[in-house]
Amino acid sequence: MPAHPDFVFAFAAGLVDGTLPPGLTAKAPDEVTRRFAVYRNNVAVSLAAGLSRRFPVIERLVGPEFFAAMGQIYLQRHRPKSPVLHEWGDSFPGFLAAFPPLAAYPYMADVARIEVARGRAYHAADADPIATDHLLAAAADPGRARLGLHPSVQVLPLAHPAVSIWAANQPGAKTEPMSADPEIALVLRDTRFDVPVAALGPGDAALIVALQQGQTLLTAAQAAAEIAPEHDPHPILIRLKQAGVITLPKDIA
Repeated sequence: MPAHPDFVFAFAAGLVDGTLPPGLTAKAPDEVTRRFAVYRNNVAVSLAAGLSRRFPVIERLVGPEFFAAMGQIYLQRHRPKSPVLHEWGDSFPGFLAAFPPLAAYPYMADVARIEVARGRAYHAADADPIATDHLLAAAADPGRARLGLHPSVQVLPLAHPAVSIWAANQPGAKTEPMSADPEIALVLRDTRFDVPVAALGPGDAALIVALQQGQTLLTAAQAAAEIAPEHDPHPILIRLKQAGVITLPKDIA
């Protein structure tokens, strides 16, 4: 019997290339190869199902058969490094960007980035929303006040109109004219544990990023105004408050 680390390495390699790991036994020795093949297939099927659940829009865009075949290639090159299945697939956007059959569809990687961000948002740590009186106090003294944001909040600058593509491929989505311009995605988890995706303007994105960096409310508003001179911070702050993702800063919470 090989040493445990060697056995684990050989077993993991066998799941990839089908080589029978040394040291496997069964009551009927001639059953070892068949049983390992069954186990290997079950692992592949489970991982393929996990990839499909994490990237449903990509599967819809390319079709189930293409997605299944592509998923097997991804699986061979990017094995899970954690037993937590929802953590597997973070490298899928990069894989799509370099996958030759999708070279004519570069937006696929951006759509996958949105789906990765949604998974991270859903599993993000909890944080209590800020009380209304704290928010009013911050608005009264923006030069000193800082606001925290829920760990689920993510701003994704994209090279394609991927937010619109993602939205158009949701169940029941209405067909609408689609812009060809790049978009910025806002992904968060609201108080209902929904994970909406929305397109942000450059000013709103700059304000959110500045708040995440620990800047004061005034500095964040100035950062937004540098990019969008007529920017009004109130609508995005109201939107974030309604979603329950404005929190106290980390050093106060």
